[in-house]
Amino acid sequence: MSSMTESVARLSRRQIAWRAAQDIENGWYVNLGIGLPTLAASYVPDGREIVFHSENGLLGVGTYPKPGEEDPDLINATKEYVTLAKGASVFKHSDSFTMIRGGHLDLALLGAFEVSLKGDLANWTTEDPNFPPGVGGAMDLAVGAKRIRVLMEHTTRKGEPKIRNSCKYPLTASSVVKRLYTDLAVIDVTEDGLLVVEMAEGLTREALQDVTEAPLTYAATVGVLKAPAVA
Repeated sequence: MSSMTESVARLSRRQIAWRAAQDIENGWYVNLGIGLPTLAASYVPDGREIVFHSENGLLGVGTYPKPGEEDPDLINATKEYVTLAKGASVFKHSDSFTMIRGGHLDLALLGAFEVSLKGDLANWTTEDPNFPPGVGGAMDLAVGAKRIRVLMEHTTRKGEPKIRNSCKYPLTASSVVKRLYTDLAVIDVTEDGLLVVEMAEGLTREALQDVTEAPLTYAATVGVLKAPAVA
C-alpha cells in the first residue's frame, strides 16, 4: 500500500456496494456479479424498485435471509443463500442467458482483477495455477448488458494498481466498463480517459494517482466519496 494513502479512510467492501447501489435507477433490471457486487442488493434506496437478476436462474433476487431462515433451494450465482422479492421468477439456466444475450439487462455490476484505461475488463483468471479460472457468466454479461460498472478495491493486497494502462491478465471483454467504484474513488471511463468524479475524504490527487497506473483527469467539481457505516 502506498504510504500516501495509509492515513485515508478507505471504504469497506459493504460501503463500496452501498455507493454503487445509490446510482441504480428506478425500474432497472440488474445483474449482480459474484463476490462484492452481490452486496448491493441490500442497499437499494427507499422508494426505488430494482429487479435483480442472477444468471443461475432468478429474476427478483431479494436481500440475504435472516439466520435460520435460509432455503437451500434459493441461492445466487455466488452460491449464497438469498430471498425472493414479491413477484420473483425462477427459471432454467438457458432462459437466464437468453435474457443476458438478448440485451434485456439495464446494468451489470461486476467485480474485476483489473480494468484498463479504455475500460477493458479482466475478471475471470489471474493465470495462477493454484486458483482455477472462473468465467461463469461474466463474458456474456460484459457484452450483453446495456451498462457495465465495476466494484473493486483500488489496489491488490500487495498495494499494486488494479487500474492499469492495459490489463496484464486475460481479458473478459474490451472497452465495456463505464464506471468504477473503489474504496478510494468513483471514476468514469470516457472517450478522453479516466475521469475522477469522487474521491475519499482527505485523499489528494497526487496520492490517488500514485496507486493508479493509468493517468487520471478530474471533474470540474470532484465530490467526496463517503458512505454510512453499513452492516
